Amino acid sequence: MDVTILDRLLQIGELFQHDMARAFAGTGLTSARVRVLWVLQHGGPMTQQALAAALEVSPRNVTGLVDALEASGHVRRTPHPSDRRAVLVELSETARRTMAQMQRDHAELSATLLDAVEPGERAAVERGVAAIADRLAVLVAEAREAES
Repeated sequence: MDVTILDRLLQIGELFQHDMARAFAGTGLTSARVRVLWVLQHGGPMTQQALAAALEVSPRNVTGLVDALEASGHVRRTPHPSDRRAVLVELSETARRTMAQMQRDHAELSATLLDAVEPGERAAVERGVAAIADRLAVLVAEAREAES
């Protein structure tokens, strides 16, 4: 049986999931909680409603995630500056350090992975992976739209 590009991508996804589980073992972080931290790292403080929209999950789901991250000291809730009824969720200093280290680790792993490719082919691999990710994003969006 021929191995397809999809087979390889699924294999890579599974390997990343196993590696993330190993890396976060004992930290109280899960892939869902890290995703919340990642969104806050890149989007800044936001309401739980905005966070739910960014994560494409229900507000109830976000409440549980934020509660757990607040209990572990990764986020804090602060009053919204212009809406007395709302609160903002923001990263704690601990989470900022964690996310900065994670970004350094990602850069290092990216370089290590690209080391498996001949130097002259690396740019083509990066363009190819980006094109595949872009195409998949379009296909997923079209499928969501068709379901609506």
